[in-house]
Amino acid sequence: MPALDKSTTMTEAIAQIGDGARVMIGGFGVPGTPFCLIEELVRHGPKGLTIIKNDANEAAMGVDWLLAAGMVKRLITSHIGLNANAIRMMNAGEVEVEFVAQGILAERIRIAGAGLKGFVSDIGMGTLLAEGKQRLEIDGKTYLFEPAIEADFALVHAARADTAGNLVYEATARNFNPLMAMAAECTIAEAETIVPIGVIHPDAVHTPAPFVDHLVALPELPEVYGVVKR
Repeated sequence: MPALDKSTTMTEAIAQIGDGARVMIGGFGVPGTPFCLIEELVRHGPKGLTIIKNDANEAAMGVDWLLAAGMVKRLITSHIGLNANAIRMMNAGEVEVEFVAQGILAERIRIAGAGLKGFVSDIGMGTLLAEGKQRLEIDGKTYLFEPAIEADFALVHAARADTAGNLVYEATARNFNPLMAMAAECTIAEAETIVPIGVIHPDAVHTPAPFVDHLVALPELPEVYGVVKR
């Protein structure tokens, strides 16, 4: 039996994403953001997307490419303060923005990957973040029900991968990537280095291969990744 190899081209992987898809994008600012996959998604051009990401990146990079191309209908995020274009589009009603406290966002994604429908929390009570949410009374105290966030696709960036799709993230680039890889129906990973199965020690794996559907090699990192070679 031939060895499992999930490697494919970026064009073939991203071509699966159609109009109206829910797309999770890993990263925290620059670290861990799959800029090359986002760039290919812009070239592919599906419309009416729901984008789930911790932030909206800065103007003229990452998520902003999708916003500028008019591809985003809804953005689920913890903040957009570094992106003046995202703020303008929200205020103009050009894109719907759902703000979620950062820890709650991470947990809503993690819960989806665990196969659960949601959890309860008192974070955000008495604030705008609680508006419209279901409330539950437990032991005389009021909590908010936080529904799991699932997606059709997750785009993640890894430092290393093997051909089966086991992923390793570099330092803080780990952030949302492992959670999102578990919470989507289809996970597409870009990797700086791809090695044969067995080269990555099992204890070093951050995202196991069963959560990864497609693997794309990055021959080099464009300047937007902000990596300084020493």
